[in-house]
Amino acid sequence: MLGQREPEKYGNVSLIDIEDAVITKGNELGVDIDTWQSNHEGEIVDKIQSAKGKYDGILINAGGYTHTSVVIRDAIAAVQIPTVEIHMTNIHAREEFRHTSLISGVCVAQVVGFKEQSYLLALEGLFKMLS
Repeated sequence: MLGQREPEKYGNVSLIDIEDAVITKGNELGVDIDTWQSNHEGEIVDKIQSAKGKYDGILINAGGYTHTSVVIRDAIAAVQIPTVEIHMTNIHAREEFRHTSLISGVCVAQVVGFKEQSYLLALEGLFKMLS
């Protein structure tokens, strides 16, 4: 729903635009990027688990699951792949229930509040960390 849902918070950029920007930045950095999206918690867990041995890093915007999903947290912890948590808004300046991230404790970093730029900042940071 990016580009349509609450543009005052999330901007007018679509998910496809963000994915294209991340892939372009990955090309500039010399890294291959795969993008993927799901609204289903179990599918997200399956995708994270399938990353083991395939990817060097994970960028994740778990959306509302950030605040509720122990299984996504456990999947990130289990694969032991450096993971950066991303949020387009500053979750710490929003409603109190958004202040708690269940996944941040198993991520190497958290990037929040830079709208679509959060993804590019997360990619650059993870790339530098892994280099």
